Amino acid sequence: MVLYALAIIVGFALLVWSADRFVDGAASVAKHLGMPSLLIGILIVGFGTSAPEMVVSAIAALEGNPALALGNALGSNIVNIALILGVTALVAPIAVHSKIVKKELPLLLFIVFASGYLLLDNQLTLLEGIVLLLAFFGLIAWSIVSAIKGKGDILESEIENELQEHPMSLKAGIVWLIIGLVLLIGSSRLLVWGAVGIATKFGVSDLIIGLTIVALGTSLPELAASVIAARKGEHDIAIGNVVGSNMFNILAVIGIATVISPMNQIAPEVLNRDWIVMVALTIALFVMAYGFRGKEGQISRVEGFVLVLCYVAYNSYLGYLLY
Repeated sequence: MVLYALAIIVGFALLVWSADRFVDGAASVAKHLGMPSLLIGILIVGFGTSAPEMVVSAIAALEGNPALALGNALGSNIVNIALILGVTALVAPIAVHSKIVKKELPLLLFIVFASGYLLLDNQLTLLEGIVLLLAFFGLIAWSIVSAIKGKGDILESEIENELQEHPMSLKAGIVWLIIGLVLLIGSSRLLVWGAVGIATKFGVSDLIIGLTIVALGTSLPELAASVIAARKGEHDIAIGNVVGSNMFNILAVIGIATVISPMNQIAPEVLNRDWIVMVALTIALFVMAYGFRGKEGQISRVEGFVLVLCYVAYNSYLGYLLY
């Protein structure tokens, strides 16, 4: 029992550190190779913060725990909006200026509803996993086009400032990219082993472990990135990281896990409980970010507090179900 708990703690610590090094190294290498700053922000920084979810879910699926992988993906999306944006807004209200981010939000809504359609029969087949991955590659292509057309967007200047604050040589970038990736895989393996061990010991389902402990741990890189960005006044990076990460989680994280291990018997509560919570939070984010109240889109401190309360209530309910 103690060994499993230690594995989770050490796994989380290494996961957060290695994910940060992996993203920094990848961004540096991309910058040295001449990739535009906006594209680096959308693809590498935005999607790269979801690397922990992807690796953890892939390992969970490989080891025969696809429910943990699914719970991790859905739970991370809930954490991203309710906890991460909630806490970030409490630190500094998040104003949304970027046209690119506002274009991504309707797409996120569509992807979320599409995932619900796939879950209607309480299973995810190999074909559906392939469809999700193809949609992810389509999203990558769309992101590239948006980055090219979005030159001059406020998100570009925020990302450029971030890259200038963390200069790194090409050699150092490659080294940290490799080290980060290796440790990311190793720490994810350790975390999954500890999480499955705890679940088995207490008779808790892999789904619940994925929705709670694992989802929170794999979302820590997004939390750090968003809070730091908001404190610097880089609001669009803060919300852009979450929007990009949530799209990545549904298409790539669930897609990869499903291709590795198709899910033939998904618990009905995934659609009836967890998916509905994710939809409600996504719609709330859409409304707040677009500002349909006669003013510019913004997540205020009050709204941030409400989001955090939603996260606490959801996890309290999951905890109640265990007793």
